[in-house]
Amino acid sequence: MNIAKNWEDYKIIDMANGQKLEKWGGYALSRPDPQIVWKNKSNPEEWKKADAIYSRSKTGGGSWEYKKKLPTAWQIKYKDLTFNIKPMGFKHTGLFPEQAVNWDWMRNKIENAKREIKVLNLFAYTGGATVACLAAGASVCHVDSSKGMVTWAKENVTSSGLAEKKVRYIVDDVVKFVNREIRRENKYDAIIMDPPSYGRGANGEVWQFENNIYDLVELCTKVLSDKPLFFLINSYTTGISSSVLANILNLTVAKKYKGKVESGEIGLPMENSSLVLPAGIFGRWEEKVGK
Repeated sequence: MNIAKNWEDYKIIDMANGQKLEKWGGYALSRPDPQIVWKNKSNPEEWKKADAIYSRSKTGGGSWEYKKKLPTAWQIKYKDLTFNIKPMGFKHTGLFPEQAVNWDWMRNKIENAKREIKVLNLFAYTGGATVACLAAGASVCHVDSSKGMVTWAKENVTSSGLAEKKVRYIVDDVVKFVNREIRRENKYDAIIMDPPSYGRGANGEVWQFENNIYDLVELCTKVLSDKPLFFLINSYTTGISSSVLANILNLTVAKKYKGKVESGEIGLPMENSSLVLPAGIFGRWEEKVGK
């Protein structure tokens, strides 16, 4: 498992009974997580310090209970990157901290490429990967069907001091956009995608991971450059193994380009503990280096 262990502004303080107690900068939040099936609290007193608790409703959805007044938004840093945190209606904060392992990997690949790299970031959300790639010196095309998420991504890019870098923001259905890029003959050296399990595009297009992921990856091979650097798929879809992502990449990208495919889990460590919270899977293809 690849563990996001280089955070200073984020940490998991405890995990038990389906909830994780996290510190986001100066604020402690308690949020549900289906992976936490054990019941013993390691730090029972710490839970009393939660500034806000998100609880699921038996009828679906859920809500925040605020123990103190929190700002509408606040910032946390990961290394030289700055992100704007905002508690949202569906338990999220606008950032998935476990993705730091992918940010580090992408930055390393881009910085060591010794050439200009064009990145296509699909289902790009609030732009964690966009910010990381821009910081590494790449140009990025950021695509998401939600105008609000794209606006948030712009805020993160600006907060990280990267507003002057080469970045395009596109509010559109991912499949429609990639098809247009094929017709325009636009090419990219790296592709990142973090597709949802289920979703709807800007015009009501339905996305379902199991039904659509293979076709999308195959479609995206048509916008890869002659010398691609990497192709990264991230997923939180229940029941999908990381080996499935590796199989898809082997049947698509690896058939056209020489390189290496690997896959696995990503996770978050709990402070002062050997416990690690599983937090998604990845599959990635990277160019073959040397002979």
